Amino acid sequence: MESPNDEKKGKSKNPRKSKDSVLKQKSPAEFFAENKNIAGFDNPGKSLYTTVRELVENSLDSAESISELPVVEITIEEIGRSKFNTMIGLIDRERVDQALYDDFETTKAREKRLAKEARDQEIQAKNAASGKKVKELTARAMKGRGEASFYRVTCKDNGKGMPHDDIPNMFGRVLSGTKYGLKQTRGKFGLGAKMALIWSKMSTGLPIEISSAMKNQNFTTFCRLDIDIHQNIPHVHLHDKRENKDRWHGAEIQVVIEGNWTTYRSKILHYMRQMAVITPYAQFLFKFVSETADKNVTVRFARRTDVMPPVPIETKYHPSAVDLLLIKRLIGETSKPGLLQFLQHEFVNIGKSHAERLIGEMGPDFSPKMVVKSLTSQQIVRIHQLFRQAKFDDPSGDCLSPAGEYNLRLGIIKELHPDMVATYSGSAQVFEGHPFIVEAGVSVGGKDVKHGLNIFRFANRIPLLFEQGADVVTRTAVKRINWGSYKINQTQDKIGIFVSIVSTKIPFKGTGKEYIGDDISEIASAVKSALQQCCIQLKSKIVKKIQAREQQERKRNMSKYIPSAADAIYDVLREATQIQASKKRRYSTEDTEILRKVSTGALTAETLKEKLARHVEQVDYEMALEYATQTGVSEEPRESIYMQSLDLKNNFIDLQSPVFIFRLLQ
Repeated sequence: MESPNDEKKGKSKNPRKSKDSVLKQKSPAEFFAENKNIAGFDNPGKSLYTTVRELVENSLDSAESISELPVVEITIEEIGRSKFNTMIGLIDRERVDQALYDDFETTKAREKRLAKEARDQEIQAKNAASGKKVKELTARAMKGRGEASFYRVTCKDNGKGMPHDDIPNMFGRVLSGTKYGLKQTRGKFGLGAKMALIWSKMSTGLPIEISSAMKNQNFTTFCRLDIDIHQNIPHVHLHDKRENKDRWHGAEIQVVIEGNWTTYRSKILHYMRQMAVITPYAQFLFKFVSETADKNVTVRFARRTDVMPPVPIETKYHPSAVDLLLIKRLIGETSKPGLLQFLQHEFVNIGKSHAERLIGEMGPDFSPKMVVKSLTSQQIVRIHQLFRQAKFDDPSGDCLSPAGEYNLRLGIIKELHPDMVATYSGSAQVFEGHPFIVEAGVSVGGKDVKHGLNIFRFANRIPLLFEQGADVVTRTAVKRINWGSYKINQTQDKIGIFVSIVSTKIPFKGTGKEYIGDDISEIASAVKSALQQCCIQLKSKIVKKIQAREQQERKRNMSKYIPSAADAIYDVLREATQIQASKKRRYSTEDTEILRKVSTGALTAETLKEKLARHVEQVDYEMALEYATQTGVSEEPRESIYMQSLDLKNNFIDLQSPVFIFRLLQ
């Protein structure tokens, strides 16, 4: 028999369930809050950059969706610790225990620093006395981590605005959005401003503020909200309608976050400049407002054209690009009852006859009129296998919206002012059933361009600034293009390389979506071909420029030797005149006439110099005329032309070509 003690011991052998074994769930908002680096919020500086990027891209999408020329104003306002504490209702408190803070300096460290500064000042004084260049000494900044690290980011646009009732869910519910179809879009995951709101919630606790109005709407929506991270629902502080006197339409979003302007200043400005290159039809106004006025920054990127790329079109899936899960979802969502209609309606490049052939290949269990929702799991697998094995035509690129050679060229000229530029737009190609188009531009020379390769990458018309080394564009430009064969010096010339890839699916590598891998042969080949086409165009221009330079060099050399050549010729003529006078030699009639002019003084050394100079000028003019005829460059006075203002409202008929727009006024 078991004793009571044994029974107690037996019970103790079954330990209570530990907390680690309890099943837990996380909301999407909580997941992204804990893994914020996935969305580009790695640190305060990167978070400030990503917030600006997401808000600007949302504004462009909004304006382009209603074919409105985008006007985007972005402002970053620096907020010091005292001002931030006032905003959240916190009273500043003087430090009591100085040694408790991370910027505390011990007496020994302070003495060491002062001694070093004194030595530096002595060296500076000696250098100044000896006339050497003096480097300005800067005082050590004794600043804690909490000071001047908060920023109010405001973005205002003239887009379509947002419906009043949808705003809370559009900003306060992660993984909800309007960009989930198969379509070329700047964003994909429904994060954007929501992630900025999550970062604001984590770093400052302050809500986001949204003002929005749709076209022809007589009221403006104002909403102040934050997000319940654990439940992934919006927490609305204020949501009301206000009078819209100006009939403004668009959105204005304001969020206060922790950031670092100092370390990411150049990245943010580079992003805005590259965005102006790829969207020359947009107008950007960027402002940084500092607590000290001398650090303020204002940059305006003016609109260069009013020709916008077409709006991307939502398309259907290519049979080779679907998986089992997607086929099941399409079956659940389709409005077509029969299998034949389902195949025709839900996929591209499957016509009626092709669909009938596919159904016949599936086996006796399938028929054109069978109810598609009655398909078993095994039958769906059979369809998937056939889709992977069968041959289908490639999808067209009609659904894509590339920037276009016209806009790409304008953007490069507007921002870089190069000496010469060439652009090329490739035809639509396919990888894994997704169409893509590669556009490229190569420039030589320009303003604010470094020597060597300056690479600008774009994916779905978004600048990519990080992880450049592993990108397919960088690797192609550095390793696969022989720049010397195109008369371009890879190290000494100022070379701008612009590559824009658009697709319904950009194959980004890594969670940050910052670069396109080099392992997709179709994209790598298309990038190389596009850059080579640009280089071929530039080579002909560079060769003609070299010829013109050599011609100028020849003219200088010839002009330099004119006095010596004229004196030598005149000496020979004068000696011949003396021989003729002594009747030791007889000359032809033409020679006798020349010698007579020499003897009478009608032909002198100065006369010969003038005639040789005119001859050199004549030869130079004829060669220059031939060069101008070949290149289309003329030095003749040009007739003035008058361009109509972009602000005037007119009806146009646009005839578009890859390299120009011909516009007819109605």
